[in-house]
Amino acid sequence: TGGDWQVKNCCAPGGWAFEFVNNHYPDVDDSAVVLLALHRVSPPNCEGIECGKSLGMEWCLSMQSSCGGWAAFDRDNTMTILNRIPFADQEAMVDEPTADVSGRVLEAMGYFGYDCSHPRAQSGIQFIRSLQEPDGAWWGRWGVNYIYGTWSVLRGLVSIGEDPSSPYIQAAVRWLKTHQNLDGGWGETCASYRHSHLRGKGPSTPSQTAWALMGLLVCGEADSPEVRRGVQYLLESQNADGTWDERYFTGTGFPNHFYIRYRYYRLYFPLMALGQYRQALKD
Repeated sequence: TGGDWQVKNCCAPGGWAFEFVNNHYPDVDDSAVVLLALHRVSPPNCEGIECGKSLGMEWCLSMQSSCGGWAAFDRDNTMTILNRIPFADQEAMVDEPTADVSGRVLEAMGYFGYDCSHPRAQSGIQFIRSLQEPDGAWWGRWGVNYIYGTWSVLRGLVSIGEDPSSPYIQAAVRWLKTHQNLDGGWGETCASYRHSHLRGKGPSTPSQTAWALMGLLVCGEADSPEVRRGVQYLLESQNADGTWDERYFTGTGFPNHFYIRYRYYRLYFPLMALGQYRQALKD
C-alpha cells in the first residue's frame, strides 16, 4: 500500500522496504537491490515473478526527481530549510536525491535491458556527473562514505552502458587506487562527513575494501596490482571460521549525527567482491 510518497507520485506501489514490517514506505535503494536479485531468478522457478519485477522497476523509475537523481524514500523532497527548524537536530527532515541511490537504480536499469540512451538514464547520468568531486570521487549518503558512493556510482554507470575508459570514470578509478592502504585494504572514517579532507582515509575494513574492489572490478581492473592486493587483504584477514572482523561503523543513518554497524556488511560484501573477482578471472 501507499504512504505519503504518493503525494508527489501517482504510480501504483511496487517497491520493497528496508524494514521487515513496513507496508507503506518502500525505499528506492533496497527496491533496486531486490530487482538485481530477482533478475537472476527464471520465471519457471517462481510464480508471479515477472509481474513483481515489472511493478518494482516501474515504481523505481517513477521515483526519479526532477533533477534527474533518485532519493531513498521520496521524490523532490529537497526543502533543506526544514533542517533548520528547532526539532530537526539530526538534519534529516528532507530526502534529497543522492549519487549512491541513483547509481543503484542505473545498475538495475542496466540489468533489465535499459541503456544510456533512455531519457531517464540520460538525466540520471547527468545528475551523477554534476555531483562528482574534483578528485573523481562521489559522496555516499547511506554508507561511509566516498568509497561507498564511488563504488555505487561506478557499478551503475558501467551497467547502464557508460564507457569505463571515459575520463570521468577513470578519475574515479584513480581515486580508489590512490586511497588504498599499505596493508592492501581500504577504509574511511565517519569523520569524513564533517571533514572532507579525510575522505578515503581510515583503517582498513572488510566492507569498505569490498566496495573499493567491486568499483575497480566493474571498470575492468581485475588484473591491476591494486585489486590483487585488495583481494589478498581479504583472504589474509579472514577468520578461521570464514568470517571477517569489523571494528568500525561503515553504515550511515544521518551524516554527522548517526552511524550504524550493520553486522553482516563484514560478511556478504567481501563474499560479493571475491565472487566478482573470481568471475572476472574466468572472463
